[in-house]
Amino acid sequence: MLGLADNIYVVGHKSPDTDSVTSAITYANLKNQLGMKDVVPAAAGEINNETKYVLEHFRIAPPVVLKDATDKKVILVDHNEVGQAVDNIMKADIQEIIDHHKIGDIQTGKPIFFHNEPVGATGTIIASMYELNGVQISKEMAGLMMAAILSDTVLFKSPTCTEKDKATVEKLSKICGEDPQKFGMEMLKAKSDIKSKTAKDIVFGDFKKFDFSGVKAGVGQIEVMDLADLAPKREEILAEMRKTMDSEKLDMVVLMLTDVIKEASDLLFVGTEAAKEGFEKAFGGKIVNNSIYKEKVLSRKKQVIPPLESAFKK
Repeated sequence: MLGLADNIYVVGHKSPDTDSVTSAITYANLKNQLGMKDVVPAAAGEINNETKYVLEHFRIAPPVVLKDATDKKVILVDHNEVGQAVDNIMKADIQEIIDHHKIGDIQTGKPIFFHNEPVGATGTIIASMYELNGVQISKEMAGLMMAAILSDTVLFKSPTCTEKDKATVEKLSKICGEDPQKFGMEMLKAKSDIKSKTAKDIVFGDFKKFDFSGVKAGVGQIEVMDLADLAPKREEILAEMRKTMDSEKLDMVVLMLTDVIKEASDLLFVGTEAAKEGFEKAFGGKIVNNSIYKEKVLSRKKQVIPPLESAFKK
């Protein structure tokens, strides 16, 4: 029996979402099937309502929580930036990285396996790795990978969605026996149920840190079926964003309030005057009541981070 110190932890980013959690589970399972029994899935924080729904639906236990990577062997999924990783990631022995985001700032002292691909979800990459290794995909693992793709591509509406994502979901849905659109809507209902969520839950539910040429930012996102559901909490949310800006020593905090039905986002902003100028430049408008409303903006990765990077580039 291996001790905890001998494990290799597959772990996603902080503020774990469905793609990061299910990718940890499904990639650890692939490694197990290939004979690496010391590989275990982990989450870098508390899982959200959508992910809980998915795990419960397919009767999969949630992964262990890993808060500190010091002296741990880790495989990173769904991220490759220090600011988004579990604490003390640079004191860990990073074995592999599987991701679909831009190349970040994590460095390793030795060559590692690094698979990065411009698709809608890490789940798409892992599904192809099962096929590549000739490992049969179980109903449960197919369901988790399908859920990851549906979540990250917002039911194929996000501009990050590729034909490979769609084809992969078609294959996986046949294995797990779920209708993607119906299941996707159930996931969305679970994700957008904010009755029990505090302003802090909303801000940090899917929150990532970025450095735009020295401008330190936190960018979060919450997806709902109707922005009106968030209106009563708006002032509390803005107060929490200001508090976060101070406590995390950031120059600005942005929160995407995304209406997946209308396919638009209300971009909430708090920040310094210099950050405000850059934010307005990035999105081609003036901030009114702490926000700029943008039609057809659903993706943080493709439609929010790139214009911010460009606006602050020196």
